[in-house]
Amino acid sequence: MYTKRLNKVNFEGIKEVGGKGKSLVEMINIKLPIPQGFVILASAFDKFLEETDLNLEVEVLLHKVNLEDINLVDRVSNEIRDLFLNSEFPKDIAKEILKEFSKLKTRYVAVRSSATVEDSSVASWAGEFESYLNTTKSNLLENVKKSWASLFTPRAIFYRLEKKLKETRVSMAVVVQKMIQSEISGICFTVHPVTKDYNQMVIEAGYGLGEAIVEGKITPDTYAIHKKKLEIIDNNVRKQKMMIVKDKDGNTEKGVPKSKQEKQKLLDFQILKLAKICRTIEVHYKKPQDIEWAFEKRKFYIIQSRPITTL
Repeated sequence: MYTKRLNKVNFEGIKEVGGKGKSLVEMINIKLPIPQGFVILASAFDKFLEETDLNLEVEVLLHKVNLEDINLVDRVSNEIRDLFLNSEFPKDIAKEILKEFSKLKTRYVAVRSSATVEDSSVASWAGEFESYLNTTKSNLLENVKKSWASLFTPRAIFYRLEKKLKETRVSMAVVVQKMIQSEISGICFTVHPVTKDYNQMVIEAGYGLGEAIVEGKITPDTYAIHKKKLEIIDNNVRKQKMMIVKDKDGNTEKGVPKSKQEKQKLLDFQILKLAKICRTIEVHYKKPQDIEWAFEKRKFYIIQSRPITTL
């Protein structure tokens, strides 16, 4: 077995699902609203490397890397990526992945990399790896290979060598979840990221998919909430003219209707409902969290949660 439904992962198999997968499994176990999905276990990545002999080629290329030479890092990264994309996908793993995909009964999924040392005590790999939204059956296997290859992006190679993890065995699981076509999405910091006030959390919200916020293409609404009292302390509404949504060719930028551009994205009762969910996540992890969320058809979903590493 090279895949496992997220709600069927037990504690013994937690290392096989990577950092992101482990976080999602934990949140499912405490009954939080997580999109349905499955994880392609790290053993699938290991088998892919072994069957294609890529493990040896990758090791040789990584030994060439000199952190002082940025062009060399880029070149090695591109060579490794090409090796992944040009290698044949193991047929037994491909068959199992496509079978699990069909069980989700959805046309679109989100494919996210989940490294086996991600967000661990050794190092935080937040933002180092790739995600592929609105993936279909036709490009699912290609995006899985791209997710595996993202273990060797220039940023990830730099980070790995900088943290002296060159000899540490790092593997890659891949999380595949039903795609949430968010009407509104954003981020929650369970500690105020500017004032560092542990009694306040901050929610950022914008129309459409969360990539618009992550990529800095829009300035989101910002709501500050008192964590214990669950009261809105500050409410900063920002005009939004553009949003990212799905179209037939993937994701595209689209204009926000004029009637909505200056409106508050989440209503007050929705802000407090989301704040309560995010507070539960922080209590569970016993440390401040950076949470990605989405809102579709009057329901909130938690996409991922990771520790805030900048406090």
